[in-house]
Amino acid sequence: MSETLPAPRPLGRSGLTISRIALGCGNFGGVGSAPEFFGQGLSQDQAFALMDAAWELGITHFDTADAYGGGRSELSIGRWISSRGIRPRLTTKTYNPMRAGGDHGLRPERIRRQLRASLERLGVDHVELFLAHDFDPEVPLPESLGALDEARAEGTILAYGVSNFDAPQLAAALAAGVPQAIQNSHSLLERGDEREVLPLCAQREVAYLAFGPLAGGWLTGKYRRGQPFPAGSRMTQRPEPYRAFVTDRTFDALDRLQAMASARGISLAGLALAWLLADERVTQVVIGPGRPEHLAPVGEALGHPLTARERAEAGRAVA
Repeated sequence: MSETLPAPRPLGRSGLTISRIALGCGNFGGVGSAPEFFGQGLSQDQAFALMDAAWELGITHFDTADAYGGGRSELSIGRWISSRGIRPRLTTKTYNPMRAGGDHGLRPERIRRQLRASLERLGVDHVELFLAHDFDPEVPLPESLGALDEARAEGTILAYGVSNFDAPQLAAALAAGVPQAIQNSHSLLERGDEREVLPLCAQREVAYLAFGPLAGGWLTGKYRRGQPFPAGSRMTQRPEPYRAFVTDRTFDALDRLQAMASARGISLAGLALAWLLADERVTQVVIGPGRPEHLAPVGEALGHPLTARERAEAGRAVA
């Protein structure tokens, strides 16, 4: 990829910066945090090849979580760091169980335990960003965020934030502590955060990190109207988050977007990433490729940036 990555953006009010693009490592040794898929997903060799390829492209921020692959994702990253002698910037998270039936949530003692274990698996003494991976209705936010403030004071995390929070939950977190970022699912097909979360982030200087930029593969063109879903795709593994997309309206929108992408000489995925990168409100885009060749749309997005008018046009194609 000849195009250089865009300049890093401020990480909220932390004084730190964060890369515009991060490598999502949720498919290392599993499919996200789902216990039924622990041990599946990418093998360690496949994960190493993907991290090598991402680093070659200039992607130096890796995004993981304790429960991705039941710890296998963090272990793979830690072994890669050790074998390559390279230290990427790191985001990790906690909330979900590490095994079927295991404990979960944001109790302060659990946060401390999980952070220690994450650092051990990663083989590092700190991570740049630590996220509460979901909202915990059982634990008062001041208690959870208090544990994260302690970790920040100790230097084991440089900043913290939240993930999968809605606007009222983010507002409550901002009243209880100093979250510098929120990471939510956001794409051309999933734009619920535009109504309240993104304006709140702008108002309170919270970095907005977008995961799922290709909507579980829907924005790659791999799912075809009236055809079975490809074997091994998200729609055959964990379809629940994406079932609402199985409509003629979605396929019509995808047809319009594909026509726009083809006119620009890029893939649908490249257009979808360019749409996010052209949004000043989006601090970081977390991509989750399955193979090194799936990184190609990043180069397309950087080589064919969207103007504000083109970005609006792509948005209208889905509206």
